[in-house]
Amino acid sequence: PVKTDQCYDDIRVSRVTWDSTFCAVNPSFVAIIVEASGGGAFLVLPLHKTGRIDKSYPTVCGHTGPVLDIDWCPHNDYVIASGSEDCTVMVWQIPENGLSQPLTEPVVVLEGHSKRVGIVTWHPTARNVLLSAGCDNVVLIWNVGMAEELYRLDGLHPDLIYSVSWSRDGSRFCTACKDKSVRVIDPRRGTVVA
Repeated sequence: PVKTDQCYDDIRVSRVTWDSTFCAVNPSFVAIIVEASGGGAFLVLPLHKTGRIDKSYPTVCGHTGPVLDIDWCPHNDYVIASGSEDCTVMVWQIPENGLSQPLTEPVVVLEGHSKRVGIVTWHPTARNVLLSAGCDNVVLIWNVGMAEELYRLDGLHPDLIYSVSWSRDGSRFCTACKDKSVRVIDPRRGTVVA
């Protein structure tokens, strides 16, 4: 086991009962969804900043409801997306040296879901393309640069979407749904392939 000074300590991880990993990591930072009063927040820590994390350490805190999922952009280590119970997806630009004060202003706010957003995942090959899925059983694919919907996939899922995963080239994605089905979807055609 690693020594205590190589661990992150004293982080109040969110207790929202939602099935996600509550964290995301890239070559520069680790992000962790934390308990927050009056909204949703997550910590962004430089990988080398181990040890005890001060309770007053600044967070990313622009959502009005608990944050349910976060995902780092694969093309830019300083960009992260978050989905929340407040029905929005927000995209954040993290300063190069990490946070020195709370970050409350997202670069982009994406509004299109009618219920809480539990899944956010970046397209693996196309820049500025983000997928979100919510409790409204709708999958939205966004052009983040223009803050607009590219595709709205409605009616493909009769029940809650548990997880989404892109294929390696990003031509399709796979979903697991509460109706005990796994679907392979072609987003451009808006059809279930398998």
